[in-house]
Amino acid sequence: MKGGKMSGKGTLTWTSGDMFEGCWLDGMMHGFGVYTWKDSGFYVGTWTHGLKDGKGVFYPYSSKHSSTQELYLTALRKRGLLPDSRRQSQVTHIHHASTVDIGNANVVVNHRKSSGNGNTSLERRWSLEVSIEKVLGHVSSFKFSEPVAEGVEKIPETNSPILEREYMQGVLISELVVNDRFSPRRAKRWQKKLEKEVKKPGETIIKGHRSYDLMLSLQLGIRYTVGKITPIQRREVRASDFGPRASFWMNFPREGSQLTPCHQSQDFKWKDYCPMVFRDLREMFKIDAADYMMSICGNDALRQLSSPGKSGSVFFLSQDDRFMIKTLRKPEVKVLLQMLPTYHHHVRTYDNTLITKFFGLHRIKPSSGQKFRFVVMGNMFCTELRIHRRFDLKGSSLGRSADNVEIDENTILKDLDLNYCFYLEPSWRDDLLKQIEIDSKFLESQHIMDYSLLLGVHYRAPQMLQAFKSSSGSRKADGLESLAEEEVWEDNLYPQSLVLVARGSGDGTVVVGPHIRGGRLRASSATGDEEVDLLLGRTRLQIQLGVNMPARAEQINEDVEGSFHEAYDVVLYLGIIDILQDYNMSKKIEHAYKSVQFDSMSISAVDPTFYSERFLQFIRKVFPPNVTAC
Repeated sequence: MKGGKMSGKGTLTWTSGDMFEGCWLDGMMHGFGVYTWKDSGFYVGTWTHGLKDGKGVFYPYSSKHSSTQELYLTALRKRGLLPDSRRQSQVTHIHHASTVDIGNANVVVNHRKSSGNGNTSLERRWSLEVSIEKVLGHVSSFKFSEPVAEGVEKIPETNSPILEREYMQGVLISELVVNDRFSPRRAKRWQKKLEKEVKKPGETIIKGHRSYDLMLSLQLGIRYTVGKITPIQRREVRASDFGPRASFWMNFPREGSQLTPCHQSQDFKWKDYCPMVFRDLREMFKIDAADYMMSICGNDALRQLSSPGKSGSVFFLSQDDRFMIKTLRKPEVKVLLQMLPTYHHHVRTYDNTLITKFFGLHRIKPSSGQKFRFVVMGNMFCTELRIHRRFDLKGSSLGRSADNVEIDENTILKDLDLNYCFYLEPSWRDDLLKQIEIDSKFLESQHIMDYSLLLGVHYRAPQMLQAFKSSSGSRKADGLESLAEEEVWEDNLYPQSLVLVARGSGDGTVVVGPHIRGGRLRASSATGDEEVDLLLGRTRLQIQLGVNMPARAEQINEDVEGSFHEAYDVVLYLGIIDILQDYNMSKKIEHAYKSVQFDSMSISAVDPTFYSERFLQFIRKVFPPNVTAC
């Protein structure tokens, strides 16, 4: 529970007999889970704030294969994708005590806990998917306490197919009949496929994982650091708070000491760099100390990501996706400490800066082994929306493509893979390019190069539906697959497109992105410029520079058969990353060596001034003015 609402993994059973077991957020189904109907048919997939979102599979009930279905669900529980029924004492199990209402509803539920019963508020959200499934006629018993699914035709067991489905924001956009039998072999194959598609990025670090001891040491050190510095009275950052001398270290023996607790990891020495500065940066971005510790050091394990770059750095992600932890090389730590005073000043001066947000710098020295240096950063893709495509853009061309890789939502694409341009509200484009120029000039002044614009793209449903239907079973030019069958759809079944609404009195319901400062963006209206929010269904997202920015995407190249339509709506997330590479001697040698073999204008290793100019020139092409076409 968090704030009186279900959060994390848990199980809820309604009085109708329907049940959902999986992930929750603020009282709504959010993440991977299984919805089981009263007749034991079930749907395995992902939800976003109560709406089905992404790929999943519907399994109808069949008495002939009910034991195999149960084995399948048990396997998902063992892999940690579902709440483990053997650990229900640690998982909230709720029985719905009243009827289900379609729409947003606050209902009273009862906890089944050994400590007694209590009341809490549970918010359940519905969408058009109920009526869509009625039209398709595949779900045989979508019944609740209220007659929301009356008239749905009962499908005989022998004719009930297994259906692969894909939803976008609660709307069914594709469906494929994969088989009319539920065999153990097929169950195992579907289990592997679903795990690949629905799990969060990265590998959960559990006991026995190669990074398990490192994670325990990191969590223990951060908990100690934040707990020690939080009681210190808040004050202005001083010059003495910067530099190597502003750091402190602490021994963490396994058996504990007067200052440190006992722990399960090996003995290690912990070093904390410039703690007062990073505390001020966290407070600047309104990060509560308790939330910071719970996000990184709570009961949930971190997830380790594969390194997307050539640096060999290891990335860890907090379970709530708010924070990214990256290992650094010693020269990178030196660069960060040298630029930290001007970085702190830059971030404080420019509320809307797009450069990476740093929240902590630490070092771990195990009793046996090498040193590990970490920086804690804000994850700019921590959002309620799915990021369908991710681009790392530098403005160079040599080696800047993701060839010969299987493209999915977690693939980092590069400059040559981007065949879109994005049109923004004119004033937003001006503000965005101005801030990118300010940030790149700051990095140039620090002799930094090789940085990137990390761009995340969320595609909205209306145009995407047309694209998905355009070619059944075909692979799109950028790697998306469509399994949609030709169907006749009513216009009112489509979700709303991008809708901007003026900032109103209901701001308490607005979803604000993490780690952002500054004001909301404004848009022209009949009454003049107003601060606006992005309305997606029933969710209001606060629009700020680089966060929740609605745009229109158009293909740069001529239409290719089987590709997306010419224009469609998107929501953008962006920021400048990898800002710790200075133009040192090794980069100068790399520049000289590659300039002999390749065009010197196309390589990444160039001096900071040229890098900044080329970077800005490329970004202006990605975000052209509305008066011109791509």
